[in-house]
Amino acid sequence: MSESTEKPTGIETTDPYTLTADGIKEPPVGWRASMRYFGPGLILSASIVGSGELIATTALGAQAGFVLLWLVIVSTLVKVAVQIELARWTIATGQPALTGYAKVPPKIFGIGWVNLLWAVLALSKLLQLGGIIGGTAVACSILLPIGGDPLAFVSLLFWTTVLAIVSITLLYSNRYSLIERGAALLVVTFTAITVLIALGLPATPFAYGLDDLGSGLMFLIPAGALGAALAMFGITGVGADEITFYTYWCVEKGYARWVGPNDGSEAWVRRANGWIRVMYKDAMVSWVIYTFGTIAFYLMGAAVLNPQGLVPQGNGLITTLSRMYTDTMGEWASVVFLLGAIAVLGSTMWAAIPSWARMYTNLLATFGVLDWQDPVARLKWIRIFTVALPLLWAVIYLTIQSPVIMVQIAGVMTGIFLIGVVWAVYWLRRNETDPRLHGGRAFAVCLAVSSAAIALLGAYSLLDVVGII
Repeated sequence: MSESTEKPTGIETTDPYTLTADGIKEPPVGWRASMRYFGPGLILSASIVGSGELIATTALGAQAGFVLLWLVIVSTLVKVAVQIELARWTIATGQPALTGYAKVPPKIFGIGWVNLLWAVLALSKLLQLGGIIGGTAVACSILLPIGGDPLAFVSLLFWTTVLAIVSITLLYSNRYSLIERGAALLVVTFTAITVLIALGLPATPFAYGLDDLGSGLMFLIPAGALGAALAMFGITGVGADEITFYTYWCVEKGYARWVGPNDGSEAWVRRANGWIRVMYKDAMVSWVIYTFGTIAFYLMGAAVLNPQGLVPQGNGLITTLSRMYTDTMGEWASVVFLLGAIAVLGSTMWAAIPSWARMYTNLLATFGVLDWQDPVARLKWIRIFTVALPLLWAVIYLTIQSPVIMVQIAGVMTGIFLIGVVWAVYWLRRNETDPRLHGGRAFAVCLAVSSAAIALLGAYSLLDVVGII
């Protein structure tokens, strides 16, 4: 076979990033018919539940008690409208987020300012993903220690290396769809168990009551908890990175290709609105999953860890978090928790690797390094990052070895980058999204409220970081 016709393993017969009339498909009507087309939201949930919910949210509950419960709820809800609006633009144009960000003026040295800000975010996210692979390695090491001491460097080095190699092998060999389905199932199962435990806490020595829940809905931030609160807001629910990479999975699921190229016809508008409604449903299902998981993890941190003065720190993160289960269910629950933690953190890592590989590749394409529309070149670079990123994350974790701090630093940066995302979303909505796809007045109000909340808290995060407040 000649080089011009050879197709590397993993490239689909039909490139989802190329819109043609041949790819048009009529959208389903109703929830039952739409469910078979869900998928991007499950990948999103797999990524979200690990770092934000299991680590940042639980740590905040342990530090602040019930008083910030309101922020947990607001954090998961307020960013969804921005996520949906950016995905709307993607479905209408077939372009992923960083391609859109590159168009937003002004440009600095020929590069869009939002993409420059994204590059800074990406550097901080190296810490977060290092914390994720490290937390997973700690859980594996406690379950099966190498050399006796589960927190010894030798054991952590072994499991961190194994996790990086396994992740690379599974993703590079194009078996991600299998991993994604299995990880999503484990995340849903583990979150369901956690929700049940959280609801059952009133029957244990760590009971909470309506007064506790009421105190968490007073819209207060206690002294000393501001930094953790900002990190949690940035990282729980859909963060700036999840809002961004959701667009790639919407394209690769087929939403944009099924709409087809914009020929200006009413038929195109009808198809586009139909597939956008499917995306709405996909996003809402994802929101339900990670919202209930977030609230449950926060309640467990507030009810079990806070009264005992236990705040997850350093490599003791996993052992401290396991107290939420062993203190309520007995020592036997430790193994269940460790397996669940591996599933949750592992699914986050495995969802993040292909997502970040795509975003890094797309960024290089906006710099002119490759043609994003060339599926061969695109897959080549995605594979390069699929190998490089887990190895880099592993090295960073083994150097720092403080998963909670690593995740929280990235959370603050994520909150700051949300300002850029909001600006880009409005610019793309105004300049590139067909007005016939804008949605109703109710959504416009939700988008305005969501954007204002994100912008205000993002600005507060920025001012706090630079020391102005």
